[in-house]
Amino acid sequence: MTRATADQATGNGAPLDRTLLYIGGKWVASEGPGRAEVINPTTEQVIATIAEGTAGDVDRAVQAAGAALPAWAARSGAERAGYLQKTSQALAARHEELTLLLSQDVGTPLGFAKDVQIGLPIFNFANFAELARTFAFEGPEVGNSLIVREPAGVVGCITPWNFPLHQAVLKVAAALAAGCTVVLKPPVVAPLTTWALAEVFDEIGLPPGVFNLVNGRGTIVGEGIAAHPGVDMVSFTGSTFAGKRVAEVAMATIKRVALELGGKSANVVLDDADLEKAVPDGLGKCFINSGQTCSALTRLLVPADRLEEAEQIAERAAKSFTTGDPTAPATVLGPLVSVAQRALVRGYIEKGLDEGALLVTGGLETSHTVGYFVEPTVFSRVTPEMTIAREEIFGPVLCIIPYLDEEDAVRIANQSEYGLSGGVWSADPDRALRVAKRLRTGQVEINGGAFNPAAPFGGYKQSGIGREAGLFGLEEFLETKAIQR
Repeated sequence: MTRATADQATGNGAPLDRTLLYIGGKWVASEGPGRAEVINPTTEQVIATIAEGTAGDVDRAVQAAGAALPAWAARSGAERAGYLQKTSQALAARHEELTLLLSQDVGTPLGFAKDVQIGLPIFNFANFAELARTFAFEGPEVGNSLIVREPAGVVGCITPWNFPLHQAVLKVAAALAAGCTVVLKPPVVAPLTTWALAEVFDEIGLPPGVFNLVNGRGTIVGEGIAAHPGVDMVSFTGSTFAGKRVAEVAMATIKRVALELGGKSANVVLDDADLEKAVPDGLGKCFINSGQTCSALTRLLVPADRLEEAEQIAERAAKSFTTGDPTAPATVLGPLVSVAQRALVRGYIEKGLDEGALLVTGGLETSHTVGYFVEPTVFSRVTPEMTIAREEIFGPVLCIIPYLDEEDAVRIANQSEYGLSGGVWSADPDRALRVAKRLRTGQVEINGGAFNPAAPFGGYKQSGIGREAGLFGLEEFLETKAIQR
């Protein structure tokens, strides 16, 4: 297949033709005529065209995955690891190309795209290769029973647009390491790097049917995967609303479901913390990927008697986040991914103003006449009942919420229906750890602790079911069998 050139990726050449699907080890045409355009969110130009797959395409892919399952599952972990390691190396060889492609597909600045959006998938394929080599798929013995861990079967993976390659790899690499075969439905918005992943699998000679790619709408391809009786498990990342629908459809055939959903994560700054460190770091954790991150720390909880100090620091820090062309070295925040996402985020900003939150900086105005930009925005004097404090905005919008004491801070943090991530800042590490343990959320960082890509990722409450990444991510795709003898 033809790879993207720099001109094509930036919209300076002819749009890419990405209308083929990858099924059974071959690039094939969709059964239907539907097409969707992929838009560069910085230039608003069409950069590619993809197929809108059909239920028949899903069936072909599931049949191919089912046919490939016995042989793939029978391979040793070390054999499967060999393919995963080759994939990591192939992605690394295309690192610069994929960085540019991702940046123009999503709007992510080049540095973040290179290090995170593409760097993490390279790491994760290598990490799952090591886990496949070393994981004990048999044992221990419990009395007269041998405990065996076996692949869940054919896995349908449905992935989002905000971290399109990374989120796909967390599912696909883990499933392949476990011995499962995969049907992947990438997003219609920002699908180009997952298409490139299929190219890589084809190039390294992954056995036919082990990985299959079907582009298309969630209502057709996504629900088709969730409902298909030949799919043994569905792994979904996206909104809580869509995740509920996937689970509902999947339950008709009682298949396993893993869900990585939304978040409204609280960053608790305790009264002994250094605000000059905590607040700017908190803004960075909120605005990451232009705020289009499910684990973003979007609620900054500060002591009420230090609220004005926090506002001043936040205003100064937010104004240092330069928005613009993601290929420009000075750019920190690129555009939002689509015109629809920009409209959604602007609607939340309007709601914040209407409900009486104090606009510290940012808002509805922007200097950009082209591109789906929203300026970094900070609201303060936000109450837990306000819409912007309760609902996931998925844009560069921070809510500063005052609290009275430590108990009040924990109460507000846990008041959310979500529980994906969180943060705690304190001059006393033991105190910070004590508070972190009280937060009902899947991950908590203390004093800006670094993200660990091998740690389990997932949430409590309506943030989902199950865990991704590392050992826990591998185990999501395994069934447990007891053999009595």
